[in-house]
Amino acid sequence: MHDHDTIAAIATPPGRGGIGIVRVSGPEVRAIAQAVTGQTLRPRYAHYGPFYGEGGEVLDEGIALFFAGPHSFTGEDVLELQAHGGPVVLDWLLQRVIRLGARLAQPGEFSRRAFLNDKLDLTQAEAIADLINASTEQAARSALKSLQGAFASAVDTLVEGLIHLRMYVEAAIDFPEEEIDFLSDGKVAGELAQLIDQLRRLLAQAQQGALLNEGMTVVILGRPNAGKSSLLNALSGRQSAIVTAIAGTTRDAIREAIQIDGMPLHIVDTAGLRETEDAVERIGIERAWAAMEQADRVLVVVPADEDIAPEDQAILARLPKDLPVTIIRNKIDLIDVPPHVDTDEMGRVVIWLSAKQGLGLALLRAHLKQAMGYEQTTEGVFMARRRHVEALKQAL
Repeated sequence: MHDHDTIAAIATPPGRGGIGIVRVSGPEVRAIAQAVTGQTLRPRYAHYGPFYGEGGEVLDEGIALFFAGPHSFTGEDVLELQAHGGPVVLDWLLQRVIRLGARLAQPGEFSRRAFLNDKLDLTQAEAIADLINASTEQAARSALKSLQGAFASAVDTLVEGLIHLRMYVEAAIDFPEEEIDFLSDGKVAGELAQLIDQLRRLLAQAQQGALLNEGMTVVILGRPNAGKSSLLNALSGRQSAIVTAIAGTTRDAIREAIQIDGMPLHIVDTAGLRETEDAVERIGIERAWAAMEQADRVLVVVPADEDIAPEDQAILARLPKDLPVTIIRNKIDLIDVPPHVDTDEMGRVVIWLSAKQGLGLALLRAHLKQAMGYEQTTEGVFMARRRHVEALKQAL
């Protein structure tokens, strides 16, 4: 990939629409604009007129916008051709621009050039994709905050504070004969405590932003016929998995993406865990354990009308010690017990519900929200990724 050639791409979604945009960025933009529009474009002014082909024929009529670098999104000369939004017309214009010296841009390359030309930092560049892909209003607002530089600004403030403290410490070390009492009077310790407090608040915001961005993966495990598939269907609100009285119906992992108050949640239903001679079922069980390794939380489903069996204990014992586990006592409609939440002797949350009847699902959703660190308000929350969260944790 070359960063100094001219790139072009259709900037609007595929399909038909009133307007379609071809965007061009790079050193050949002025020459391309002259050839396509037949005029010298004034920066930041809209120019209406025909778009010409190689032989002088009119390909379409529309608006041309020219942005002179570095005062553009990419920091380079940028041309936008706003034509009618049919795929044939846009392809004509794109091929015309390519024949004039541009090449087809790679995915995200306009944002990459903006980053390389210091028009965006990395968090802002990532926020563009987050804003485009946002599936909820909360996620879109958080991505917009990151795009406007809220995350980067907060990190910069912490860095400046640490540099300031470092100057105090280095001065005390380099000039011990001077009467520098920054260390002895507790000023440095006080300022460091303030920075740690700011970092903790920033980490909390980043964790919330990461949840909005990536969500949490929850894997449902349990014996055959414990009601795992019924639980998946109840949470997703549709019949995603086949439910029968035949043990071993689910042979492969079934994945569903849902939202709880705007928080994305990825639920994985798995094959019932048991000893079996069926080769296909064994593969499904192996995949269930593989899915568990990628989980942020596991729901172990145990029938409420039975005691916790040795098979259930074996499943719980095999789970990693640091993996959060919630025990679901399903089928309370068979024993006439109301939905409720308690804990077992290991301190694990136990939720009594009926997936088939929809009883207690609100308790489970509330529990999952709490597990995700859900906050009623996302005011001030910016979009983040897990690597951002891990970096902030290391800084603490």
